[in-house]
Amino acid sequence: MRRRLQTLVQRKFKILLLFLLLSALLLHLAMDLALPTARRLWSSGGKAPKGSGAVAGSPLLAGPKKLSLRILQDFSSSNGSVERSSHPQGAGPKIKDPGVQQQRGDVNRARTKGSKLAALFEHPLYNIPLPEVTDKDKLFVVNPMEKFSLQSSGSDEWVSSSKAEAILPTGKTAYDTYPAWLKFHVGINRYELYPLQKSGGTQLKLIMTFPNYGQALFKPMKQSRDQETPMDFFYFSDFERHNAEIAAFHLDRILDFRRIPPVSGRLVNITKEIRDITTDKKLAKTFFISPGDAPTTAPPSTALCGKPDQLEGSVAALLPDKTLAKRRSWRSPWRRSYHKSKKAEWELNPNYCAQVRQTPPYDRGRRLLDLIDMTVLDFLMGNMDRHHYETFEKFGNDTFLLHLDNGRGFGKHSHDEMSILAPLQQCCSIKKSTYLRLQLLATRPYLLSELLREALAADPLAPILTEPHLRALDRRLGKVLEAVGRCLARAARPGEVLVDDVGPWV
Repeated sequence: MRRRLQTLVQRKFKILLLFLLLSALLLHLAMDLALPTARRLWSSGGKAPKGSGAVAGSPLLAGPKKLSLRILQDFSSSNGSVERSSHPQGAGPKIKDPGVQQQRGDVNRARTKGSKLAALFEHPLYNIPLPEVTDKDKLFVVNPMEKFSLQSSGSDEWVSSSKAEAILPTGKTAYDTYPAWLKFHVGINRYELYPLQKSGGTQLKLIMTFPNYGQALFKPMKQSRDQETPMDFFYFSDFERHNAEIAAFHLDRILDFRRIPPVSGRLVNITKEIRDITTDKKLAKTFFISPGDAPTTAPPSTALCGKPDQLEGSVAALLPDKTLAKRRSWRSPWRRSYHKSKKAEWELNPNYCAQVRQTPPYDRGRRLLDLIDMTVLDFLMGNMDRHHYETFEKFGNDTFLLHLDNGRGFGKHSHDEMSILAPLQQCCSIKKSTYLRLQLLATRPYLLSELLREALAADPLAPILTEPHLRALDRRLGKVLEAVGRCLARAARPGEVLVDDVGPWV
C-alpha cells in the first residue's frame, strides 16, 4: 500500500512539473508575439500603451543599462541579421545608406586658412580611394523599415522629455539628427573605424552614460603631464595616462590609420557629476573627503583627488556592445614576457618573423602589415604594453586591427625603445602607403610634431603633451624611416619591403 502511494505521488509530481514547463514555454511565446505588437501600437501614437506600466516618453521595456543596445538593435541589423528583411522583394530599388552618403559625399573640402592639418588631409596620400563598401562590409546595415522621429523641440538633436528621453520608431529622421555615438557605430565598416573628417585595468575607469544614451569610458588623470616615467619602472607597472589616450587618438588619425575610437579630454565635477548621481553602490562607498577638504574616490593608497571638485580625464567613445558586434581578441606574436627576468621568444630569435609568416592569420592577406602599422604607432608614442589586439568578428581576417588601450604611451620622451620596432626590423615589410605618409610627415610643412600640436590645441584640456614629447615624435619618426632604409638596402626585391597597396593612385 505504501509503495502504491509513493508511486502515485511521484506520478503527480512529474505531471505537475511537466505542466509548469509547458506553461513557461507558452508564456514566453505569448510575450514574443505580444512585444512587436505593443511596439507598433506605441510608435504609432508616440505614447506608451495603456496598462503597459511604462512611463510616457520612455522606451518600452528598456532599462538604462540596455537602452543604447536596444536603440542600435532597432536601428540596424547586427552581423547582417536584418539585412534580408531590410529590402523585401518587390519593394523597389535598394535604399542607399545615408551614413555613407554623409561621410563620403558631403565632406567639406575647403581648407582652413593657416591649418597644416587641413592641408595634410587634402594631400593625395590621404585620399586614396577605398574599395566599394557593400552591405557585407558594414558592421551594421541600416534598416529602413524602422524609422525614427525627433521629439518636438525645435532642436536638431534628440532631446529629453520631462521624464526621460524617448527615441521612438515613428517617423523619418535625417542622418544629421542622430546622436554622435550612433553615427560612429553605424559608420564602422571592414576598412576603417571612422571616415576621414576634414572639418575645422590598472587604474580607475568609469563607464559614463549620457542623456542621449551614448556611453563613454572615462579615465581620470593620475600624474601630471611633465612627469616622466622613471627609468627603473617595468613596462607592466607604469601608470596609465589620460593624456596619452587623447594624444594617441590624434596621432593615429594623422597617420591615417583611424583605428582608435574618438577620445577627448574633459573636466568632470566628481561631486555633482559622479558621487551625487551614481547608482553604483560600490563606487559610492569609495568617496571620502581628504584632509585638504577635497572630494576623493578610490582607496586612500590609490586615491584620485579633485581640485577641489574638478578632475580631468579622457573620455573615449565605446565601441558597439559585444552582443551586437562580436570582437575577437588576438594575442600579439610580439607580446612581451611580462616577467622581470624572462624574455619572450622574439627577443632571442632574430629569425622569429619567418615562423610568424607561416602561421595563420599572418600567412596571407593584410594582417601582418596591419600589425606593423600598429608597431609604428606604438614606437612613436613609446607604448610597450601591446600584448593583445582585437578585430570585429563579422569581417573575418580581412579587416583592420583595433588600436585600443593606449594609456601607457608618452611616458618617456628622453628614451626611444627600439625593441618596439621588432616586427618591422625582423620582417622588413611595410605598406607602401604607410611608408609614403611617414616620409611626408618628416618634411615641412607637414612635420609630425607640428601637426599633432595643432590637433591637440583644440582639446578642452590643452595642452595635452609637453614640448619634449612632441619633439620626440620627429626623432622617432626618423628612426622608423632609417629602419625601412636598412631593409631596402639589403633587399634583393624592394617590392617585398614596400608592399604596394596604392597601385597607380600615387
